[in-house]
Amino acid sequence: MGESVSDIGDAIGTAVEGGLFAKALDVRSGDKTPLEKGHFAEGQCLNCGTELIGSHCHGCGQQAHLHRTLGAFLHDLLHGALHFEGRTWRTLPKLFFKPGELTRRYIEGERARFVSPMAVFLFSIFLMFAVFQFAGISAPTDIRGDSTEELAQMATTEFERVETQLAEVESELADPETPAEEREELERRRKELSDQAAAIREAQENVPFLRSDSEPLETDSDGNTIVPLTNSDGATMKVKSSGFDWVDGAVDKWRKNPGLMLYKLQTNFYKFSWLLIPLSIPFVWLLFVWKRRFRAYDHAIFITYSISFMTLLILTVTLLAMFGVDEAVWGSMLCFIPPIHMYKQLRGAYGLSRFSALWRLCLLMVFIVIVLVMFLQLLLVIGAF
Repeated sequence: MGESVSDIGDAIGTAVEGGLFAKALDVRSGDKTPLEKGHFAEGQCLNCGTELIGSHCHGCGQQAHLHRTLGAFLHDLLHGALHFEGRTWRTLPKLFFKPGELTRRYIEGERARFVSPMAVFLFSIFLMFAVFQFAGISAPTDIRGDSTEELAQMATTEFERVETQLAEVESELADPETPAEEREELERRRKELSDQAAAIREAQENVPFLRSDSEPLETDSDGNTIVPLTNSDGATMKVKSSGFDWVDGAVDKWRKNPGLMLYKLQTNFYKFSWLLIPLSIPFVWLLFVWKRRFRAYDHAIFITYSISFMTLLILTVTLLAMFGVDEAVWGSMLCFIPPIHMYKQLRGAYGLSRFSALWRLCLLMVFIVIVLVMFLQLLLVIGAF
């Protein structure tokens, strides 16, 4: 029960952290400024000192006559952590039901009305991490790895240690100046070390995986390295030798400790999820390569809003599954909502006809698979170091 409460607290804390990271607030005030009904009654901007002529400073943009009440503090907390403001309620409905219009209006300059795509993206990623943590969805860390090489190395190291100590004892016994009372103890110590060395040597000769020259790699008939992924169902991943030491070293790490590598893969997904945006831009650009009026910036906004929506969709499906909703319901959501949403966003953001949006959607689905494969490979490379 205690661990469950701790996980809930961690999940909520992570969600709040995501909101704060997406938008930080910094409001400073002076103690000598008079207050009127909980508001500062200043004549000059408290931030830069410019004379005020309206509700905001025309020099730095800070709001005038700020609150200094507990209610204002709680408002700022919700505003900073969860973006509870008018822009949120204008952005989310558009993102869900009119993504193309949202994308086009933001690109064309309506920035103050909507939450920026990067803020939505960051918050959705942190929220996904929080929900997964709350739901107990994480990479397994108790997968048994291949410890053959490690055991062989331990046996060799122990044998070398015993041999070194035995040589030191024999050196002292060979010294004619060693007192007679110490020789008896040294003789007993030499016998113990000799027995230990003999036992390790016998074990190495009779137990194959303790031999230092044994081959620890598990391979199939084609010479592919077999990397275990789970303990229960025997799932494995086959990897051919690349000829590059650092790549083969990464495979070796997967073989020895697959649980740790899966954990690193999951954590790196959260850390480097932003890489999906630059990886996707060239592919979306290919869909409009002959339309010069669309810039890389436009594609970046399109991609960021789209990924944010897909992340929120995954969160929704996860929560539905947690609460026992029938698999057919959330399974249908995963199958039909993403292509419909991308189709609507393509049409609205780029002003396409139905046919133009449809064939671009088909290509985009192929490009998404390519991008995800590239992203996974990058995570595998990053996790190897």
